[in-house]
Amino acid sequence: MANSKSTWIPLLVLIGLSILALYTELPGTMPTEGVDTGDTAWMLVSSGLVLLMTPGLAYFYGGMVNHKNVISTMLQSFIAMGVISVIWIIFGFSLAFGDSIGGFIGDPRTFFMFNHVFDHKLALGSADQLKFTIPFALFAFFQMKFAVITPALISGALAERINFKAFVLFMILFCVAVYAPLAHWTWHPDGFLFNLGVLDFAGGTVVHMSAGWAALAGALYLRRRKSHIESNILPPANIPYVLLGTGLLWFGWFGFNAGSAVGASSLAVTAFSTTHVAAAAAGLSWVLFDVTKGKKVSALGFCIGAVVGLVAITPASGFVTVPVAIFIGVVAAIISNILAHWRLNSKLDDSLDVFPCHGVGGMVGMLMTGIFATSAVNAAVTTNGLFYGETGLFFKHLLALVIVSAFAFIGSYILLIITNTLIPLRVTEEEEKIGLDISQHDESIN
Repeated sequence: MANSKSTWIPLLVLIGLSILALYTELPGTMPTEGVDTGDTAWMLVSSGLVLLMTPGLAYFYGGMVNHKNVISTMLQSFIAMGVISVIWIIFGFSLAFGDSIGGFIGDPRTFFMFNHVFDHKLALGSADQLKFTIPFALFAFFQMKFAVITPALISGALAERINFKAFVLFMILFCVAVYAPLAHWTWHPDGFLFNLGVLDFAGGTVVHMSAGWAALAGALYLRRRKSHIESNILPPANIPYVLLGTGLLWFGWFGFNAGSAVGASSLAVTAFSTTHVAAAAAGLSWVLFDVTKGKKVSALGFCIGAVVGLVAITPASGFVTVPVAIFIGVVAAIISNILAHWRLNSKLDDSLDVFPCHGVGGMVGMLMTGIFATSAVNAAVTTNGLFYGETGLFFKHLLALVIVSAFAFIGSYILLIITNTLIPLRVTEEEEKIGLDISQHDESIN
């Protein structure tokens, strides 16, 4: 009921947090020593580019669902920009990049309410392993944009049947219990995967594998859409939306990958270059592979393929050469295409193929990093990839792949159970038939 006391709880919580924020310690003077204006300018642009990816994702997903679920699907991405941004400020950044607790999670007190973020020294880790030439606060906001888009990616697997309130709760739990630990493991200099020597330049494990495995867990837990049981032919609402979304994602991904160089450097140029050619090669590979199966070249196919290429190159973008990026894009697109086709003919209802594209694409990229990473591109590579005759890095990546996959899938499945206990995850059959735009939001594109 609209006047139920429970409907006041989220608003009261937000009001309480906003009041609490007034009483947090005021920031000191932002350090300027060691700050490079060029690096700072590039990272400001990169942070904006990464945030642009989430509206791009909204159009990408929104164009692929049925017309009666467009607004609901798009809003699931937009709401992440609000919810996760606030969570990140309160304690999310601390969980990911705060003082390490055993290499597994950050201390939530370290930067609670962004305390000391603006006057923090330009370094991170117990031994100051990561030194920055940008304000530390800018690094924190850049990382926020990664945290925002990751749960939004999951929404594509749950589209057209997920209860909006339940999705928001799951998104919060996922950010705290899955995303933040993975970010800490992989990118904090005291994280255990970081110290193991696992390479993830811009989020193949932290973002795409975690979202992909969570998507698979969600698709299994929610089961199939009623409309999907009745017919596999669900016409996309708006292909131009998909094209627009792809363009925004592709554009924003330059901030995602090249920005992960954390400066306007030659390494950023490498990541920028590998990102573009991998997407181009993957888009072509997807549609040409479709042609071999008797299909026509489609706008939807090229868009999905390009995104798969962007996903696959993400962990490798700052560690491999441009020719290798072409190879990664081609291979990833073919593998994801095969799995997406298999999924279409199975009982698994991953609505927008999040697992075949992001989960599998992320895993392919992670393994390719273990094969092709080279110190000739990035001096941070202490052990070259398998292609160059060294085996250590590749087997570390295999181990990390198993650990991250198990953690993301099992953790997400448990969170889905918890969420469903508190708020029903799935809408009723009648609400699904009406469409989520009307049943969840009283809005329509018509």
